Amino acid sequence: MLDYSHNPWLVVASLAVALMAGFTGLYLTHGASKLGAQRRKFIVALAAIILGGGIWSMHFVAMLGLQLPILFYYDALITLISALVAILMVGLALLLLHFRPRTIQTIMGAGVIVGLGIVVMHYVGMAGMELCRPVYNTMDVAIATFASVLLSVLAIWVAYDNRTQRNILLGTACFGLAVFSMHFIATGLTDFVATDNAGGAGPALNNQVLAMGVTVAVFLICGAFLLTGITFVGAEPVAVPVDPVPDPEPVALRAGVPFEREGQTFFAEPSGIAAIRAEGHYTVLYMDAEKLFCPWSITEAESRLKPDGFLRAHRSYLVNPKHVSGFERHKDNGTCYFDGVDALTKVPVSRSRLTDIRSALGL
Repeated sequence: MLDYSHNPWLVVASLAVALMAGFTGLYLTHGASKLGAQRRKFIVALAAIILGGGIWSMHFVAMLGLQLPILFYYDALITLISALVAILMVGLALLLLHFRPRTIQTIMGAGVIVGLGIVVMHYVGMAGMELCRPVYNTMDVAIATFASVLLSVLAIWVAYDNRTQRNILLGTACFGLAVFSMHFIATGLTDFVATDNAGGAGPALNNQVLAMGVTVAVFLICGAFLLTGITFVGAEPVAVPVDPVPDPEPVALRAGVPFEREGQTFFAEPSGIAAIRAEGHYTVLYMDAEKLFCPWSITEAESRLKPDGFLRAHRSYLVNPKHVSGFERHKDNGTCYFDGVDALTKVPVSRSRLTDIRSALGL
């Protein structure tokens, strides 16, 4: 067995890389779920490259700091595979988070995928070592996997349970510590032995070439980190519509929301409506002490009243956040309460709508 140590400066640098990549990737996807499908896919792919590339860069910055009594190299193909594994696994987790309802199961599943991606990337990367060979057993891998999955689930849970700036910062810290801790836990459980048949598995990637590649990757991550940090400090991001040309405002919206009373059609100001409930193919408006019949469907009402701030709280309800007087969160859903609306005291909030409602209420 070979004795080994770590360069303390590169250890610190590896943690910094993990934190920068975590912050950039997590904040880059802030608000992505509200974008159109194509733009959302682009954001998710970019974040996967940043986060997955950050995991890979952190690993190899730390591995470059590994000090052995012999010279060692890396196989180029295996090293590339380890980077792709990290990017693809993180990409799969982000697809779940931004294209599926964000339930407890989805968040935990995404965390497990990220944790497994970190572990696979680490051991594939070490398998590319030439002139020496890592030695570990099944229990060592199990311990490293448990730590990685646990910390990754925590990171995703904190960052995605409520998409505020505070949660993103806490999620960044958890993500950085997850990648950092897993690497050094796994490395601490690994021994290294010298080999005599190096170079037979493919082209060798010496440490200088690898250092140059990692430097470029870290430089790109730092640049993305700085640009994202400016946006983070300046203001909350605003979702950009997919179509740069806004749709013309419907004529009915200019006149107000139609409702019928005693055989006549009238129009209500959207600001005076507290909530709207689906009633078959039609809807009911709740205004003060009145329940008013509206010929719009719940889908049409949602589309027309979105510019006025109305949000779908449940498949059968739209709410105007300006009229909500109280909010209660349950295990995985919630309830909006209304004062001064005699015909309606509360509206259920489904778990798939919980994040949007809480964000609109400033929670």
